[in-house]
Amino acid sequence: MDTFEAIKTRRAVKHYDPNHQMTGDEIEQLMSLVKLSPTAFNIQNFRFVSVQDQSLRESIRAVSWDQAQVTDASLLLILCADLKAWEKEPARYWDNAPEEVRDFMVPAIDQYYRDKEQVQRDEAMRSCGIAAQTIMLAAKAMGYDTCPMDGFDFDAVAKLINLPDDHVIAMFVAVGKATKAAWERPGQLPIDEILLKDHF
Repeated sequence: MDTFEAIKTRRAVKHYDPNHQMTGDEIEQLMSLVKLSPTAFNIQNFRFVSVQDQSLRESIRAVSWDQAQVTDASLLLILCADLKAWEKEPARYWDNAPEEVRDFMVPAIDQYYRDKEQVQRDEAMRSCGIAAQTIMLAAKAMGYDTCPMDGFDFDAVAKLINLPDDHVIAMFVAVGKATKAAWERPGQLPIDEILLKDHF
């Protein structure tokens, strides 16, 4: 599918065929595209929990406002981020770079993140947001629909998936075959209201 068409036709779909299963090859294709999403300093701090156990999905649905897409979508991805990815063997993020680039970038990672918890969290949210959009557009191009989600109890879900202490959950993305179309777009703001020239 053309990229412009994927952007125009992507919608937050709530109703999925619970009997449809994505193939392993499809999931691998989707995730191979998602991992190309950009991250600052190439730290690749996003982590994706693919919830496949149906009983776990039911438990997650119970703390997600009983939203059906949690259990019915073919794929439920919980987008998390490792807040400390920047200090976990950072040289590996630049393994294939020229030595002079690696020698500059690796210390710069430490300088940028150390003792800056808000920066670490902000970066995590940016990384997951970019990855979520990649998931949604790639899935659309593959013939699937998606739903980005934050309507859930973050602490409860963290316990259910054994989230490490140095990780945070950003959002869910459900992926599957729609059984009911999304509503028509309810209204888009004019470009001149959202695009500002030089300053507010």
